[in-house]
Amino acid sequence: MKLIRKILFPVVPIYYLVTWFRNKLYDNGVKSSKSYDFPIICVGNLSVGGTGKTPMIEYLIRLLKEEKRVATLSRGYKRITEGFVLADENATADTIGDEPFQFFRKFEDIKVAVDGNRQNGIAELRSLESKPEVILLDDAYQHRKVKAGFNILLTSYANPYYNDMVLPTGNLREPRSGSKRADVVVVTKCNPSISEAERNEITRRLKLKSHQKAFFSYIDYAKNVISWQKELPLNQLQEFTLVTGIANATPLVEFLKKQGVKFEHLEFPDHYSFRPNDIELLERKGTILTTEKDYVRLSDYESFKDKLYYLPIQMQIFNNKEFDETIKSFVS
Repeated sequence: MKLIRKILFPVVPIYYLVTWFRNKLYDNGVKSSKSYDFPIICVGNLSVGGTGKTPMIEYLIRLLKEEKRVATLSRGYKRITEGFVLADENATADTIGDEPFQFFRKFEDIKVAVDGNRQNGIAELRSLESKPEVILLDDAYQHRKVKAGFNILLTSYANPYYNDMVLPTGNLREPRSGSKRADVVVVTKCNPSISEAERNEITRRLKLKSHQKAFFSYIDYAKNVISWQKELPLNQLQEFTLVTGIANATPLVEFLKKQGVKFEHLEFPDHYSFRPNDIELLERKGTILTTEKDYVRLSDYESFKDKLYYLPIQMQIFNNKEFDETIKSFVS
């Protein structure tokens, strides 16, 4: 894959110009973006994935759901349905996508919807009898037809956008100049012990505009793993198979190694649709530990009921009071 990316380097300038020109059309009003008179928060990134959008959406849900009626709106990547779908008791990972289904299962007091056409999805949500007061757009930073009132741009500590280039050789969906649309930039998946000096240096390299703020976050792993019927300490899993279908499993793998647990790792692509031969392979394994996103797809198999666990995570933000106040000030 790395060799192919290097071979395709001559395509980089073409991709750069196409995405740069598209942004200019929106920036200059040639292509129109729709604005709204109620709070819409967009969470996204410049890269192709692995920056922690799902933990950020969940952080915002926890922050806002007690005071506002909250809805999430996603594209519903790899779902088998089309158009607008509002999650209900019949929803599955197949009908709305794995990440929206995770939101739906975890938070009972919010609306979860999917629609590739974000304008239509917003209109459908606002037409509900109990219409949401805040809509969180998941992975919509490049969806310029909607002009969110507040943009949260995520970039990972391991691969910040200022060290990257556009596709196909790099991982950026659009040029780094697209970062200027953000209201805040959150550097994700930091080491919890990152120094203030290092944070200051990263902030300097982000080259923020006067209206922007930078924040830093890390992933907080739970001490217990959870199955459909029980919860137990991670260290009680003597040996297990780690199954991941996420963009970047390295932080999770490194965390588990530090815990001293023994495991083998079966790594699949992000949003992977497990095939019958994959299921047969996993059925031959003993205890299985997976991510919450993969759990919502694998837990439907009866053969995994007694051996499938997931490790919950939460995003923690340095200087969270300032971040929370920034979000709540916008929503208010």
